[in-house]
Amino acid sequence: MTGFGTVTAMPDLPTGFGERFQSNRYDLGDISLHAVSGGSGPALLLVGGWPQFWWQWRKVMLPLSEHFTVIAVDPRGVGRSDKPETGYDSVTAAQDLARLMTALGHEDFRLVGHDVGMMLAYALASDHPSRVTQLVLAEAALPGISDDPSATPPATRAVEATWHFMFNRLPSVNEKLVEGREDLYFRDQFTAKGATPDAMPSDIVDVYIEALRRSGALHASFQYYRALDVTITQNQARTHAPLTMPVLAVGGAAFRGAGVAGDVRRVASDVKELVIEGCGHYVPEEAPDAFVSALLSFFTPAGSALA
Repeated sequence: MTGFGTVTAMPDLPTGFGERFQSNRYDLGDISLHAVSGGSGPALLLVGGWPQFWWQWRKVMLPLSEHFTVIAVDPRGVGRSDKPETGYDSVTAAQDLARLMTALGHEDFRLVGHDVGMMLAYALASDHPSRVTQLVLAEAALPGISDDPSATPPATRAVEATWHFMFNRLPSVNEKLVEGREDLYFRDQFTAKGATPDAMPSDIVDVYIEALRRSGALHASFQYYRALDVTITQNQARTHAPLTMPVLAVGGAAFRGAGVAGDVRRVASDVKELVIEGCGHYVPEEAPDAFVSALLSFFTPAGSALA
């Protein structure tokens, strides 16, 4: 694949990125997914968050590819993947990812999820536990498991962090309000959630906004939130079988922090906690070196080798 949203036409890629990674679409029957893959070694699937796409992982993919076959996927509705009207509940979207890894020839794999990608990664690990050997969950809540954000939180920071959950779930007026004003809405999201207002530079945010202005992208970006009623029920059912694989729960100290691990301990029995100082919500971009170091340490415990 070529063009915007693929390896061939994205700015700010590290030197050598295009020689290591390729963009491809994979036909899974009822849907085609775009993924960027490269490297060698055991499989590592990266699942990103709202309102981003695979490009959010660009700063960590090269160093990880020295140890893993890295696959950064655009889930359904995201980036250059198909944008169907339905299927944004966690069971369906996670099943897409399981089918992708089967198509790529990876029966088992390590898994990292951020934001909405954390919700999908949890679902994938819970629904297909024999396939996920180690799991990293970063900077999100788990609908139906985490404490619900209050409609009237006590502080402005909490309002900035959570108000979009209710707004994004609306059936149509949200799109009507945001269409043509994508810069206003999404730039505010990035400003509010970074460790500082400029933690996500303006030119980087411009790229995400351009992606959201592409055909069907804005509508699809709300669909995961509109499916939350179904996902909440699915997550509550999952709590009856806690995760048993090792899990690393990652929070930015300037955003969810230790709250991520607190939530993950409700659904998993083997949880390690990491809070990255000086980091907000956008961990792979705000603190890529610390994140890579933490992932490699977690995936290769002392005295062991990758397998």
